[in-house]
Amino acid sequence: MLDVIYYPVSAVLWCWHQLFAVPLGPASGLAWLLAVIALVVTVRALLVRTALRQARSQKVLRALQPQMDTIRRTHRDDPRAQAEKIRLLHREHGVSMFAGFVPLIAQGLVFLGLFHVLRSFDRTGTYAVGPFASTDSPLPVEVNSATANYLFGAPEVRAFLDARLFGAPLSATLSGAGEVFVAVAVLAVPLVLIAAIATHVTARLTPPAGDNSTATIMRNLSLWVFPAGALIGGAILPVVVLTYFATNALWTCGQQYLIRRTIDAETAAEKALVTTAARATAPRPGVKPQRRKR
Repeated sequence: MLDVIYYPVSAVLWCWHQLFAVPLGPASGLAWLLAVIALVVTVRALLVRTALRQARSQKVLRALQPQMDTIRRTHRDDPRAQAEKIRLLHREHGVSMFAGFVPLIAQGLVFLGLFHVLRSFDRTGTYAVGPFASTDSPLPVEVNSATANYLFGAPEVRAFLDARLFGAPLSATLSGAGEVFVAVAVLAVPLVLIAAIATHVTARLTPPAGDNSTATIMRNLSLWVFPAGALIGGAILPVVVLTYFATNALWTCGQQYLIRRTIDAETAAEKALVTTAARATAPRPGVKPQRRKR
């Protein structure tokens, strides 16, 4: 049912892997990780304009917060009228609430597709436990290595299974590393720290959605709980998936920094324009203001 997600994700990953496999080799662990990084960059680059529109909408929403609070107080006993008034206010100022969810939905679908494609390289049963467990029957090792994985043929499946970086298999996790624990930790620990720190910094760069209790709770979640979740996830997620998370978190952090600078520059330009217009309409020093004739 979700093949509409899995095939496009595997297609982009396949293209990037083919490119990096030319200089590095198809079984190179670095080639596979670079392909995952390039996949993240490709998707996030396509969503930059949407993210900027979302940031501008959030700026307008913060400016409209006093008016929305007034509407909530005025129609406290009539939720239907309250929602209608707020909807009209949003429409009047060109605010789309759904647009803010587009990047989140797109990123979630890409992660779902990437996770499924990556775990489907190894269908011998090693991935059939945990929160993302599959209901498919495990395959024998020989059958698995000879079975295509969406757009990846059997040779690419064998190349992924043979891929190592610093001696660590790309599908290994810290919790199940065994004898290669040190090699996996060399890759997983830096990736987890990058994801956690970038998530925390992104939250600090993001302006609060408001000054109410809900906004405070969400900000605390973004500052501390989400980074903690990244640390916990580092123990149970494969190295190749952690690469996705770290790259995505770094992109989000850098994007948020640039968007904040853009929004601040636009706000400063708007204030300067208002100040210039006010000065142009103000009377000159020493000139008596003229009254309008009735």
